[in-house]
Amino acid sequence: MSPSPPSPPAPPAPLHLAVALDGAGWHPASWRDPRSRPDGLFTAGYWLDAVQEAERGLIDFVTFEDALSLQSTDPAGDDRRTDQVRGRLDAVLTAAAVAPLTRHIGLVPTAVVTHTEPFHLAKAIATLDHVSTGRAGVRVRVSASAHEAAHFGRRSLPEFRPEDIGLPGAQEPARELFGEAADYVEVLRRLWDSWEDDAEIRDTATGRFIDRAKLHYIDFEGDRFSVRGPSITPRSPQGQPLVTALAHASVPYGLVASSADVGYVTPHDAAGARAVTDEILAARDAAGRGGETVHVFGDLVVFLDETAAAAKARRQRLDETAGAPLTSDAEVFTGTPAELAGLLIDWQRAGLTGYRLRPAVTGHDLPAITRGLVPELQSRGAFRRAYQAGTLRGLLGLPRPAGRYARVRAGGQS
Repeated sequence: MSPSPPSPPAPPAPLHLAVALDGAGWHPASWRDPRSRPDGLFTAGYWLDAVQEAERGLIDFVTFEDALSLQSTDPAGDDRRTDQVRGRLDAVLTAAAVAPLTRHIGLVPTAVVTHTEPFHLAKAIATLDHVSTGRAGVRVRVSASAHEAAHFGRRSLPEFRPEDIGLPGAQEPARELFGEAADYVEVLRRLWDSWEDDAEIRDTATGRFIDRAKLHYIDFEGDRFSVRGPSITPRSPQGQPLVTALAHASVPYGLVASSADVGYVTPHDAAGARAVTDEILAARDAAGRGGETVHVFGDLVVFLDETAAAAKARRQRLDETAGAPLTSDAEVFTGTPAELAGLLIDWQRAGLTGYRLRPAVTGHDLPAITRGLVPELQSRGAFRRAYQAGTLRGLLGLPRPAGRYARVRAGGQS
């Protein structure tokens, strides 16, 4: 009896894809590329065009970069360079501007949580969730910069560079900053829950607009924040907008594990992806979230062209224009959409559930993602062919959480 032929390999599980938008692109000379639009960087139309391009490619969500200081090659302060893009629009306001003109794609602005108040951000992101009908999230970011602290004058911070976060001397200040960020996210989530889903009555006959018993004080008391609540914004379509964070080492991995729905990580090979994913999921379980999904997305800067030689030549031209080779915290991929598709599927086997791609030149590499990479992944059964959910949480397979302060109907307790 002849042996049965081997079964064909199972198709890969569908990937999630996000795109990180930052000015003209992630290469410092991207604004000088012929396909860039540097005159439009501070217009709503520029950002709307980019987000709509991503939506045409069925991307899960876009992130918008933001910071509390000018872009700089010097982590300690302003490098005073005039040959690179400097200045940004506010990320939350930009996301809110494009929300009514998009239908499916998630919108995830960056917010620095070190010097800002959680009450303000909670209502801003809840508002974004309302105006986008359930497609909002936030990327929480810490600041270890003394010159950013000087903008506010409330506190001084020990300076350490993000790339040094794993070194012994940076451990204690990193724990303080990321511990504060964890408290910040806890306040956000409590404020988002402080209105029950049916707190609004809107009964013109009786004159009752809200049921005041369904608005709750959160009474958060911690070492860093004291917030009474409730929010002034009703509970939003997702209940809890998406919380995301970028992490490079064990301390920020802990923030992802304890507090986030999605973590962005920066492995440089499949083995690194496996190690990072295992560490985050173990920390998630230790934090008591073993039953929850925490997505781990790999970050990649991408140069995509029809041939690998063309992509390498374009990267070299941009490096020459910038006067130095590109450096990045993330792996820099240079090649074709088919080659990138193979890498993404390979790293997926190491545990990653998705990727956040950083276009080196937005005007060139974003369309290469949506019109080159996405069809390649679709042909391999690794990416959707249509949006299949109405909210960002739905796109990522995350449930809509129940409000923690909702009254328990059975027994009449509250």
